[in-house]
Amino acid sequence: MADTGSEAKPRIAVFSGPTATIQNSEPLVTSNKARERYGLPVRTHKDGSPMRFDVLRAQRLAAPVTVYVEQFSAHPLERDHADLYAPPDGYLDAAGSFHKQRTGADDKPVYELTLKPEDGLYPLPYMARQANAQPWEMDGTEKNISADRVRVPFFPDGARLFEEIDRLGISDEGVGCLLTGKADFDFYRALPSGGYVSGRRESERTDVGTGDIPAEIRGNDFFPYRPGYLRKEPPMAALARLTNVVQQALGSGRYAGGIWLEGSPFVEETTYWLNLLIDTTVPIVGNSSQRPHGAIGNDGDRNIVDSVDYITSKIWADDNGRDCIGAVAILDEQIFTARDVQKADARPGGYIATGGHGGIIGRMGHPGAPQFSFKPIKRHTHHSLVNLRQMPKDVQGSRVQGSTIGIIAVPIKETTGDLLAAAIPKVTIVKHARYLPEDTSGNASSEVDILARIENNLRMAPLAGFVAEGSAPFGAMSNSVDAALKRATFSGMPVVKVGRGNASGFVDATRDPLAIAGSNLTATKARLLLMACLMKFGCLPPASDPAQPTQAETDAAKAKLKQYQEIFDSH
Repeated sequence: MADTGSEAKPRIAVFSGPTATIQNSEPLVTSNKARERYGLPVRTHKDGSPMRFDVLRAQRLAAPVTVYVEQFSAHPLERDHADLYAPPDGYLDAAGSFHKQRTGADDKPVYELTLKPEDGLYPLPYMARQANAQPWEMDGTEKNISADRVRVPFFPDGARLFEEIDRLGISDEGVGCLLTGKADFDFYRALPSGGYVSGRRESERTDVGTGDIPAEIRGNDFFPYRPGYLRKEPPMAALARLTNVVQQALGSGRYAGGIWLEGSPFVEETTYWLNLLIDTTVPIVGNSSQRPHGAIGNDGDRNIVDSVDYITSKIWADDNGRDCIGAVAILDEQIFTARDVQKADARPGGYIATGGHGGIIGRMGHPGAPQFSFKPIKRHTHHSLVNLRQMPKDVQGSRVQGSTIGIIAVPIKETTGDLLAAAIPKVTIVKHARYLPEDTSGNASSEVDILARIENNLRMAPLAGFVAEGSAPFGAMSNSVDAALKRATFSGMPVVKVGRGNASGFVDATRDPLAIAGSNLTATKARLLLMACLMKFGCLPPASDPAQPTQAETDAAKAKLKQYQEIFDSH
């Protein structure tokens, strides 16, 4: 069950997202301690010599145990300052027997202590073996084995991750409890990376929820990426699921903020989506990690600690205590706006701000409290014009009906206010490069892939659109692509134009009156904003003949596009 914690401390909701390295444990490899115990070949260095050390993994003691810690072993220079230390608890003689007083010159000074299960996790050798008595060497019993023979390396929610950081993490001041010393936490499995393939009893749950968890399925209930051949990506409909989980939690009034955990290539997308859709006055922070939890140089643990510091600092609050910043990503001691953050490289520090006009708005870390350099002006969360509260119950969508395109009603929300999975629009990104057009005449018929997508959308996706990633910064496409996308516009599908790559300039809204100027957004961010707009405004008015629209139909499309443009200019 969720930790109830102390009401004196702020409470933070932690949401687990898909393919999240930040919640990924390195493979559990059988230790040499176990291999020696069970008569198995030990792991060796490349030269054949036994490995000097076992890897220690966080585990729980089953019973109390008394241990003796050698005095002055915590640091190589402790003994140089022996006069500053109190005497030890006793001494171990050559036979290993403990005495309160020294019995010989070779006795070793020690501290005596009892380690208890209730102390929490301890770093210990990993003793487990496979069912066939062979050692574990990787996530699966062997390479490229079926999913039923592979252990899930991702944590099912944030509880174990937070416990390990809290138990084993050390601050710059040499103390621990870096998380629970500042806040209490509830854990939500919004779209988790790890799942219970055998189910889980209600009494064993560490997340917010009631009832037993049934056996879970990869790609349906949880979304891992390791091993690579078993990678599962969340579908479009999953956006509704995560939106509803986050909105219900942060809309409850119980939390001082929310933390979203996801894989580093995609945290930028979901955090921006939450920035647009979630109606909340508390901060939302996106966290990811370039290296798995527990790996040397892991960056994710510090990102989480920084996010808790950010939320509890209230640096984000206006005079009324409401978030005035919007969703952010805190990565490598930098505070990024959700709108502008992007992963550029698979290393710690490999995140950049897109658009060339800011994006990194502040800093975390030692020394001192979090600091802002400036504050963004774009609409967000409770100020967003496309958040869940602003969404209508239903909108109009376009669908082929016989030989013409008709209008149908598309439900957006449940009566409860939850977002419907079927409401998530289909938005396709079209990229431009030189030397691509097969036909330079500007004939739409040569763009068979775009036309096929239009046709499919009219049958399967009544809310649909396109993002055209063209030349930087103006979003210019080839004549034939423009002609095909014009056909999409008059089929009810709005088109957004953005510059290719990380464009610093702003797309000129006057260059194409039949397209939405995507500001300085990347194509992926423009896609998300267009999806939100489609659920807010519905489709464009389709023409009776999309290849030959009338002036009245053109004017109607332009009028509707103004609504979209206002959102793109302000979000």
